[in-house]
Amino acid sequence: MTIYWECLRGIVLREWLRFVQQRSRFFSALVRPLLWLVVFAAGFRAALGIAIIEPYDTYITYETYIVPGLACMILLFNGMQGSLSMVYDREMGSMRVLLTSPLPRSFLLTSKLLATALISLLQVYAFLAIAWFYGVQPPPLGLIVALPALLLVALMLSALGLLLSNGIRQLENFAGVMNFVIFPMFFLSSALYPLWKMREASEWLYWICAINPFTHAVELVRNALYLRLAPTALVVCLGLTLLFSLLAVISFNPQHAALRRAA
Repeated sequence: MTIYWECLRGIVLREWLRFVQQRSRFFSALVRPLLWLVVFAAGFRAALGIAIIEPYDTYITYETYIVPGLACMILLFNGMQGSLSMVYDREMGSMRVLLTSPLPRSFLLTSKLLATALISLLQVYAFLAIAWFYGVQPPPLGLIVALPALLLVALMLSALGLLLSNGIRQLENFAGVMNFVIFPMFFLSSALYPLWKMREASEWLYWICAINPFTHAVELVRNALYLRLAPTALVVCLGLTLLFSLLAVISFNPQHAALRRAA
């Protein structure tokens, strides 16, 4: 057990040191959600009135509605950025060095995902602190209750990013592939608009949003922040986290870069 703990601690520490050395990464992760919160929400506030919907007990401002979605946006972008670091490490050969460890590959990759998720949580709570001073103030206890939900969502999105990166053999192709994943997942979800508004616009658009995994992630976090449980979202997120992690571990091939260079 000591060996496993030391390995986990080493991987988390390595990711933390990488994060500290890339200070711009912290601020860039906050720019996107803050733009939506401060700039876009101001323009949409009058056009998008939010009715009384779960988990809210009264009418809310548009800013209040989008904060959980913007928190999950940070997790989404960080999950994909974490998979970029996996592609980079595979290109440079450091992942192959890590996998020479006698510990199971599943444990090593899961530790990598957990390290990425923990760093993402730091950025999410920094955003929630700024949102609090901006006037979006969920119950203080909700900020604590939401921690397991945020961690689960971070693991799910990191595992999805790793799974997608396993099919990318060249670092140059990463940005293009991710753009086809990040933006559809974010915009075709309940992060920015309630599902009932989507249904008013289009029935087929509503169903796309309803089956989007990111919608369930947002709703899980939204309900947790306001001390509610979303059972369906919890089951979906748990199931997809396990599925994505399993497929990512099975499909991971540290030899992709070596094969490309040999060719």
